[in-house]
Amino acid sequence: MDLVAVLRAAAARAGLAAVGFTSAAPFPETLRDMGQRVAGGLHGRMRFGYADPARATNPRASFPWAESLVVAAAGYLPAAGSPGPASPGTGKVARFATGDHYRPLRAALGALAAVLESAGHRAALLCDDARLVDRAAAVRAGIGWWGKSTMVLAPGQGPWLLLGSVATDAVLRPDVPMARGCGTCTACLPACPTGALVAPGVLDARRCLAHLMQAPGAIPREWRRAMGDRLYGCDACLEACPPGGRALRAAGGRGEGRVALIEMLRMSDTDLLRRFAHFYLPGRQPRYLRRNGLVALGNAGGEGAIEAAAAFLVSPDPLLRAHAAWALGRLGGSEAQVALRAAARGEADPAVRREIEAALADEAPGRGSVP
Repeated sequence: MDLVAVLRAAAARAGLAAVGFTSAAPFPETLRDMGQRVAGGLHGRMRFGYADPARATNPRASFPWAESLVVAAAGYLPAAGSPGPASPGTGKVARFATGDHYRPLRAALGALAAVLESAGHRAALLCDDARLVDRAAAVRAGIGWWGKSTMVLAPGQGPWLLLGSVATDAVLRPDVPMARGCGTCTACLPACPTGALVAPGVLDARRCLAHLMQAPGAIPREWRRAMGDRLYGCDACLEACPPGGRALRAAGGRGEGRVALIEMLRMSDTDLLRRFAHFYLPGRQPRYLRRNGLVALGNAGGEGAIEAAAAFLVSPDPLLRAHAAWALGRLGGSEAQVALRAAARGEADPAVRREIEAALADEAPGRGSVP
């Protein structure tokens, strides 16, 4: 039986939304585009594929024996559910991160690799892997098309996809890329809370909330209010996408994707890393999730928010003291001001002092509405 047909049958049994086949040849257009992003500084602090674009756009740089890529797409609706309505004291998690939705994709890729190996071929999995720009592979393999949001869109799934590939030395009949696109639709561009989609298909990562919440260092002050009650990830452009909206309505939801922020902030490092093991945190450091939580708490408010944020003014970590000061300035009120003034008297770190002074000088009347 034709190996491509066997692989398609295995993909269907594994529950994949789509599978496609393409050559393991390089992706020169993607390499060019990545070079332009780097030259313009649009990649920000992103590493991943941008750490080595030449490798990420050439599968044979990592697998010299590769002839083909078997590209798979897993839809994560409706398993991801819906974050539910905003509520005080809770933070929103983007749908791709409401659970380890990569786990079934990895299992499916393993099943495809097993088919190839049983036929006498080499196979190597590439899933959430810096060695391959998976979106470029998916487009060339006919899985979907490049959206103006930079996401890959597939029929019936919209942008709600996780992608992975199997590199193999088997010579497989390639699929034809889709002859379709977003047409005149630009709904995703104005939907971005920070205007990070600076042109169709062009993302300025320095302004992308999903990236900033996974990056080391401080969240830039100019984007903290735009974070709203987000704790991890951002679905704004996916929700605004008409195919994405149709897929959401078809999938329904189960009210998942919200985290009690105060409870999360009070967790031990061990408990936090265990509960959110599938989140990417720089260096696996819980401080970055707490940083996000303090910003989300400042925007979301809720009972006990001031007390919870003020507790971090005495943290040994200056990053958390700084974001706690911002959160208290955002929350406003006399109790927050008292805590900030007390912290100012003993604060020696210049960056934290600047945050405290800015919070004390903020004339905004408290939290207001969540963006």
